[in-house]
Amino acid sequence: MESKRIIQVEEKVPFKLLVPLSIQHMFAMFGASVLVPFIFGINPAVVLFMNGCGTLLFIFITKGKAPAYLGSSFAFLAPAGIVISKWGYEYALGGFVVVGFFGCVLALIIYKFGSDWIDIVLPPAAMGPVVALIGLELAGTAASNAGLKDEIIDPKNVIVFLATLGTAVIGSVVFRKFLSVIPILIAIIVGYVAALLCGIIDFSEVAAASIFAMPNFSTPKFKWEAIVIILPVLLVIASEHIGHQIVTSKIVGRDLLKDPGLHRSLFADNFSTMISGFIGSVPTTTYGENIGVMAVTKVYSVYVIGGAAVLSILCSFVGKLSTLISTIPGPVIGGISFLLYGMIGASGIRILVEAQVDYGKSRNLALTSIIFVTGLSGISVKFGSIELTGMVLACVVGMLMGLLFYVLDKFKLTNDRDEA
Repeated sequence: MESKRIIQVEEKVPFKLLVPLSIQHMFAMFGASVLVPFIFGINPAVVLFMNGCGTLLFIFITKGKAPAYLGSSFAFLAPAGIVISKWGYEYALGGFVVVGFFGCVLALIIYKFGSDWIDIVLPPAAMGPVVALIGLELAGTAASNAGLKDEIIDPKNVIVFLATLGTAVIGSVVFRKFLSVIPILIAIIVGYVAALLCGIIDFSEVAAASIFAMPNFSTPKFKWEAIVIILPVLLVIASEHIGHQIVTSKIVGRDLLKDPGLHRSLFADNFSTMISGFIGSVPTTTYGENIGVMAVTKVYSVYVIGGAAVLSILCSFVGKLSTLISTIPGPVIGGISFLLYGMIGASGIRILVEAQVDYGKSRNLALTSIIFVTGLSGISVKFGSIELTGMVLACVVGMLMGLLFYVLDKFKLTNDRDEA
């Protein structure tokens, strides 16, 4: 295989490549995906199971044309936490089911009326910074995972972090042939070895874990108060999904909003969330970490994504294996995230460059400026128990500004109307 040869979405991958490439994708999502069930206080095995099943459903529904890995969604943490504290986790599951259902309804509406409205409400000058914020607003999380924001920084964490990040960066630049497509996996292995040498990995939980175990399935309960608290998250996950699909489109060089269509990918995403609620798992969403892996490796094959999904399902039944993977320390995850989140941010800038956005026009300058400041300022807007902040709030602000400029154009009030 030639150095950095692009492996396209529908391209099959030889088995000797498929296994390490799939493992690489599973490791990339693992740390973040198992964090959500830990916060909710549930066993992550059922989440690994649904992540795998949800990803396979996504690939099937999108006809194998949209490479994406579905991991645990962080958008539900705040409202679901309120529901869990008041009524219990099973009522949060009911909320997940309803959100997923209405997300599917939204996908059908888009199927009926199309997605051309996206170009109106989120033109390139708005979409670029929104996509960039998907990665940039996670920069602090990457630093926290690495232990670089602790009051007293542990030199061991710094060593592991630098070993991981250094391998990922140097590997993505100098590795050739087969090694050029698995720099992330190699970096994780190097970081893990460094963590072992530094003595920051505890194997006690691995020793206590069962060899085989069934995922802890459970069923939802429905309460309208709980549903009302969780339902507004639909706006958040829809905005996040659109952003992820656009950045993935830029990476693979295809318009995934047109083919297979936003309606298919949005339906698949929300259908997975609905099924998750029925079996006791957490909501799913397309994962930025895996988008970053594709950007680094230039391997976009859905067969690789599907392989990672199968491995995730298998891990959910092997207690010791899933526990062993969960011992990957924060500095390793942080080191990888530094590169992957940055890649997503750079993809947003790429949208601006490729669209040749003219910042001599006041509207473009205003859109990009306001969106970046809104997303990075840390401000939030609350509607009851729902809090909009970061990329999601910036996306909403960008959409409102895009609509405003569209209306002003219709009334011939804009000073750059003839040039726009």
